[in-house]
Amino acid sequence: MGVAERVIRVMDRILVIDDDVEMCAMLAEYLESEGLKAEVAHEGNAGLKRALSGEHSLIVLDVMLPGMNGLELLRRLRSESNARVVLLTARGEELDRVVGLEVGADDYVPKPFSPRELLARIRAILRRPLSDLGTGRPVPRLAPLVYGDVEMDFAKRIVRCRKRSVTLTAVEFNLLELLLRSAGQVVTREQMAKLVLGRNLAPFDRSVDVHVSKLRQKLGEMPSGEERIKAIRSVGYVYSDVMAGRKN
Repeated sequence: MGVAERVIRVMDRILVIDDDVEMCAMLAEYLESEGLKAEVAHEGNAGLKRALSGEHSLIVLDVMLPGMNGLELLRRLRSESNARVVLLTARGEELDRVVGLEVGADDYVPKPFSPRELLARIRAILRRPLSDLGTGRPVPRLAPLVYGDVEMDFAKRIVRCRKRSVTLTAVEFNLLELLLRSAGQVVTREQMAKLVLGRNLAPFDRSVDVHVSKLRQKLGEMPSGEERIKAIRSVGYVYSDVMAGRKN
């Protein structure tokens, strides 16, 4: 694993919103031992206020919270912020995981979890640049990526589609980059999970499909009316090759 794969900037600040005081204290201590700054909140309303401050690189959010549950907090947060969010869910609660991803969580970790596993998820979401598919080499991000009617500005983390700004989560942004750089070629769900979520795809894991579904909704169809991101049954997804339809 190269330096770009394992280093988190020392200034990255993590907000942990969970009502388990003892767990939060232990997790904060662990994260700080790994070079992160950690802040905790134990109640939904207080957590939302801190989450909206814009002072954190990533938010670890429990679903079950007093005052305001985690899913409602996430809904309100997403109306004003595209902050990175890792959701903590009870093991076996698939509905919470799916709803959380649909509302805008970048990833989830089922409880009980190991701090090491959570740290790996955090690193995967914060990691930049995205590795080039199949090579492990960083992809240069100096110039904007323009493909058809989509433009990705990496310096500002802004996406425009049909000249309108599109708000994406960190995972959606990286998924779009991967799909655009592979336009016309199938990207498997396993590749998406590995390169974007930073983990192997577990059986019955719908995370990739939910993220792609949200990305499709936000970008809409091609100007021609053609489906922009096509599902390849039981394999993965392919971004429509706009160059293939052009005449010389």
